[in-house]
Amino acid sequence: MKLFSHIPAWLRNKYLISIGIFAVLMLFFDRNDVFTQRERKKQLQDLQQSKQYYSDRISAERKELQQLKSNPATLEKFAREKYLMKKDDEDLFIVPENPAKANN
Repeated sequence: MKLFSHIPAWLRNKYLISIGIFAVLMLFFDRNDVFTQRERKKQLQDLQQSKQYYSDRISAERKELQQLKSNPATLEKFAREKYLMKKDDEDLFIVPENPAKANN
């Protein structure tokens, strides 16, 4: 026992040693350790932001769909802008939004 005589008595306490070993196991070697929990929390925040983004997009698309169903002028505008449709007696000129990128 002379080997352990220089260690203070409170560090030789079997309950303190047990709690220390348990804490180390839970913090670093457990399946749900601290680092895994931090990563999962970040993933959860990213997924919540993504969910909010897609919910906003869905509501905007539903609003646009309702306008397309109820207003023929909106339907014509949508067809002209998205699908570059034109009437038979019209000429269509496509002007790029950023001319600097069109030259590259």
